[in-house]
Amino acid sequence: MVNVYVSSVIDASADNVWSRVRDFNGLPQWHPMIADSRIENSQPADRVGCIRHFHTRDGGMIREKLLALSDYEYSCTYEILESPMGVTNYVATLKLTPVTDGTRCFAEWSAEFECDAGREGELTQSIGQGVFQGGFNALKQHFGGR
Repeated sequence: MVNVYVSSVIDASADNVWSRVRDFNGLPQWHPMIADSRIENSQPADRVGCIRHFHTRDGGMIREKLLALSDYEYSCTYEILESPMGVTNYVATLKLTPVTDGTRCFAEWSAEFECDAGREGELTQSIGQGVFQGGFNALKQHFGGR
């Protein structure tokens, strides 16, 4: 099992950042790699079990299922059902924690998955830096941070 973990501090309250990332169908509004997204079968985007079907800007198609969503813990967990990345048993969690020193939050994004031998480093880099850190950088920019 491969584990990827990325964390960052965003100069905005957990409430404000959560209002931006909570929508399971809202990736195109905040993540620079995502071109479009829709929730299958017209289900609500906050219903556990709903499936988002989206495309990356480079043309890849990904389907993910929402496994958990907590407004109290500012967290969501999802699994990849289909993707061109070559991962299996992929489960990821995005979580925010309020920082009490100022109006900031601690953001964590982690994933666990399996892949073909020899691809661990490449996938850890592309998911950790490209997807997770890329998303955090976009959130920092949106909220006026560095």
